[in-house]
Amino acid sequence: MKVLIIGAGSGGMAAVAELTRAGHDVVLWNRSAATLAPLQQRGGVGFEGVLGSGVAVPRLTTADLAAAVVDVEVAVVTLPTFSHAPVARALAEAGWDASRPVILNPGHTGGALEFFTAYRSVRDDVPPIAEFSTLTYVARKYSPDVVTVTGRAKHVHAAALPGGERALEIARSLFPGVAPARDVLFCDLCNLNMVLHAPGAILAAAWVEARKGDFTFYVEAMTPGVVRIMRELDRERQAVARAFGHEMPSVVDEMKLVGTVDQRANSDDYAAAISGGEANKKIKGPDSLSHRYYREDFGHGLLPFLELAKIAEVPTPVASSLYQLAGILCGTDFAEFGRTAKAMGIAGFTKARLLERVRNG
Repeated sequence: MKVLIIGAGSGGMAAVAELTRAGHDVVLWNRSAATLAPLQQRGGVGFEGVLGSGVAVPRLTTADLAAAVVDVEVAVVTLPTFSHAPVARALAEAGWDASRPVILNPGHTGGALEFFTAYRSVRDDVPPIAEFSTLTYVARKYSPDVVTVTGRAKHVHAAALPGGERALEIARSLFPGVAPARDVLFCDLCNLNMVLHAPGAILAAAWVEARKGDFTFYVEAMTPGVVRIMRELDRERQAVARAFGHEMPSVVDEMKLVGTVDQRANSDDYAAAISGGEANKKIKGPDSLSHRYYREDFGHGLLPFLELAKIAEVPTPVASSLYQLAGILCGTDFAEFGRTAKAMGIAGFTKARLLERVRNG
C-alpha cells in the first residue's frame, strides 16, 4: 500500500521503519525541512531496537505537503496531538482526496473529533477518519537520524467516526494488534498518557526544573504519593467511560494489553508494575515545563477529558485539580490552544447527542 507518514518524530520514524520493512511504499512528510535534513543525508531513517536495526528508505522524504499527497492511498498522522488541527487544515488546503482515509496514530483524547472539525473548517468533504488509543511504539530519538524503539504495542484500540469504516479497515491491515472499539469515545478514554504523565509531571516539577529531566520518570518519580494520585485519576477516567457505556480496564491492565507491563505483574501494585516495564525503565523525565508531558498531556489530554466528563456529568476532582495546578505551574492557559469542546465540535452537547455523534453521525 502507498502510505503517507505525517511527522518525522520518533513515532513517525518508527512507522516508516515498520511499514517499509513490511513492504509498503512509504512517503515521509514533515513540516520542518531541518528535521528531515539528517534523514536525507543518511539516505533514510535509521532504526534500532525491537523492530530490528537498519535504514528504512522512503520513496520520498519531503517538507512539501502538496508533493507528499500525490499518489498515496492513506495518511498516517504520527505527530503530537497538538498538531492534529493544523495538519487537518493543511491537508485540506493541499488538496487531499477525501476518498482516502486518515489514521491518527494516536488520537489520544478527542483526536478524531478535533481533526474532523478542523478539516471541515476548510472543506466540507471530510475523509474517513480513524484513531488509535495510543501510539503503536515506545520510541525515542537520541540522534536526529536514528530512532530507538524499545517497545511495539501488542494491542491498540481503534475506532472510526461514522462513515470511516474504510479508515479502520486499512488501519487494521497496516498495524498488527489493532482491535476495533465501539466508538471513538472508547479510544479517547483509553488515553494512558493522561494518567501516566499528569500526576508525575505535577508532583515531580521541582526535579524537572532542578535536574532538567535527569531522572527516570517511570522509576524514580513513581513514588507512593504519585501512585495514589494516579490511582484516583484512573478511577475518574473509568467513571467517565462508564457514563458513556464503556467498561475500562485499569491503566495497569491496559498496559498489559499493550505490552508495556509484564503480564505477571500485580495489577493492584501500580508502582511495581509500571516501573518494572522493560519498555519504560530508562525513559527520562521532562527537561522543562514546556515539555510535551505538560503541553500535550494537559492541553490535549486532561482538558478534553474534563470536557467529556462535563458532558457525562461525572465529577472529576483529581483531574480538575491537576489541570488547575498545571496552568499555574506552567503559567499557561491550556484552553487558549488546547483541545476544548469547541475545538472538538461538541460544545453544548448533551451526553445523548455526543453518543449519537460518534455512533451514527
